[in-house]
Amino acid sequence: MNENESEAIISQIRYWVKSVIIDLNFCPFARRVYEGDAIHYRPVAESTLPACLHALVHECIALDKQDRFETSLLIFPQAFSRFDDFLDFIELANTLLIERGYEGVYQLAHFHPHYCFAGVAEDDASNYTNRSPWPMLHLIREASLEQALQSFPDPENIPERNIKLAREKGSKALQALLDACYQARK
Repeated sequence: MNENESEAIISQIRYWVKSVIIDLNFCPFARRVYEGDAIHYRPVAESTLPACLHALVHECIALDKQDRFETSLLIFPQAFSRFDDFLDFIELANTLLIERGYEGVYQLAHFHPHYCFAGVAEDDASNYTNRSPWPMLHLIREASLEQALQSFPDPENIPERNIKLAREKGSKALQALLDACYQARK
């Protein structure tokens, strides 16, 4: 992946964060870190499982060494095109975080272009709450998340609210928002 490709992917993800995550308020905490330029975007050029796991550890170490970035989006445009393969990766990634002593330090959220919740039809609009232009891990500082949750009423209702909104918008409208991300330019 060359620099232009990497910049294009970052632009697509920035557009997705703004037009889907923030504008639809899927994450009520995203606006502050987005507008504060506190999100680190890292496209990963590698496609093998060991290299992608190494990229995760590398990103944790990078976050450890600085506090400018509140959160990080690790983007995998060359890997995990199949959602089932991505789920296997997520399981290994969570295990790796525990083994490396990051349990309670970083939490992983995950997104994929074909995200499908267990027990939910693939075409259900609720899946768009976790659909993104590329397979992606979101590394969240747990201390920051705990602090944000303290000042937010009923955080446990966020997923239900998001599902309701996604179903109101419908799959066609949400897919159009996702498709628009690929046209985004810096």
